Amino acid sequence: MSDDNYFFTLETSDPAFETEQVRHLTVKSLALGHRADISLFVPAGSENLSQPLPLVLLLHGVYGSHWAWLYKGGVHRTAARLIAEGRIAPMILAMPSDGLWQDGSGYLPHHHRDYERWILEDVPRAVYETVEQASPDAPLFIAGLSMGGYGALRLAAKYPDRFQACAGLSSVIYFEQLNQFVEGPRLDTPIPATEKNLLDLMLKNRNTLPPIRFDCGRDDFLLAANREFHQALQQQGIPHIYEEFDGDHNWDYWQKHIVDALLFFNE
Repeated sequence: MSDDNYFFTLETSDPAFETEQVRHLTVKSLALGHRADISLFVPAGSENLSQPLPLVLLLHGVYGSHWAWLYKGGVHRTAARLIAEGRIAPMILAMPSDGLWQDGSGYLPHHHRDYERWILEDVPRAVYETVEQASPDAPLFIAGLSMGGYGALRLAAKYPDRFQACAGLSSVIYFEQLNQFVEGPRLDTPIPATEKNLLDLMLKNRNTLPPIRFDCGRDDFLLAANREFHQALQQQGIPHIYEEFDGDHNWDYWQKHIVDALLFFNE
C-alpha cells in the first residue's frame, strides 16, 4: 500500500532488476478506478544533486501503452545521451499508459473514467511519491505523439498554470480525427466542443499559456491539420513554435524529433 494512503496500492519495480535507469510503477488510480502503469527514466547520478529534477510527462499514441516511448522510441537512451553531452540538464521522464480504453482514451473524461485527471494528478503524484529526486516544486513539462500530442497540447491549454511548456509531435489536432484510428464505441459522455477544440482552449487561456511547440513530418497524413492549426495560432497572435521535417507518421520520425522537444524544454 502507498505510504500516505492516497493510492491504495503503488507497486514499484525492484532496483536489482532495473536497467538503463528505467523503472516501472503500477498504481491503483483514483481517476480511473483501476490499476494503471507508468514507466520512468531517472538519470544516473541524479541522487547526488541538491535540487529536484524537472519532470517530463510523455504521452503515447493510439494502440500503445506506457512502454511505447521506451521500447519503440528508445527515449531513455536519447535523454541519457543528451544529458551526457551537456545538451540538456538532467530530467525525469514519466511515461504513463493512457488508461487503456479501447484503442485509445484520447486523454479525456468518458465512460465513467477520468483519463484527463489520471495524467494531470495521479501520474505526477505517483512519481513524487516514488522518486526521491522528484518534487511538485520542480518544473513540469508535457509532450506527446499523435493522440498523445493532442493530449499534451490540450492539457497544457486547459491547465496552463500546471506546465512550464508543452510539445506535440505529429499531433492529432481535431478530436474527430481519432475516429480514423479506433474501432468500437465512441465517447458516451457529451463533451462540449470548447473542451475538445485546441484553438478554443488556447484562446480562452491565451494570457497564461506556457511556451508551445509542435512539429509534423512532410509525408504525414496529419500535416494539413497541423499547418492549419499553426496558421490559426498565427492569425490569433498566440506565440508558438511550429516546424516541419522530412518524415512520416512513424517511430523513425518520433525517435528523431523527441530530441527537439527535450531541447525546447531545456530552454
